[in-house]
Amino acid sequence: METRAYLKGTRLSPQKAALVADQIRGKSVDEAMDFLVFNKQKGSAVMKKLLESAIANAENNNNSDIDKLSVKSVIVNQGMRLKRMKARARGRADRIIKPTCHIEIILVEETN
Repeated sequence: METRAYLKGTRLSPQKAALVADQIRGKSVDEAMDFLVFNKQKGSAVMKKLLESAIANAENNNNSDIDKLSVKSVIVNQGMRLKRMKARARGRADRIIKPTCHIEIILVEETN
């Protein structure tokens, strides 16, 4: 049975989040958690918390066995972009764009 966990509006670039997502897609939950704990990227800390939430959802809502769970898919979509202004010389201003992303993790229980 599939279990999902969502994280919306994360202050992280979708490109940087996708780098971490590609590394944990298709792995077992234990392997994915080990990778996220020892990875230094900012996105790995965010993904680790989301993976823990998905594991808790599977355990509490679906009564799944944690040892049989694996990461079926990790979906990273572009979120709203925050637009800020930075003051420049002679009264001008530049636009600063702060990207956000939406992340979804889908876990599946293997029946082997």
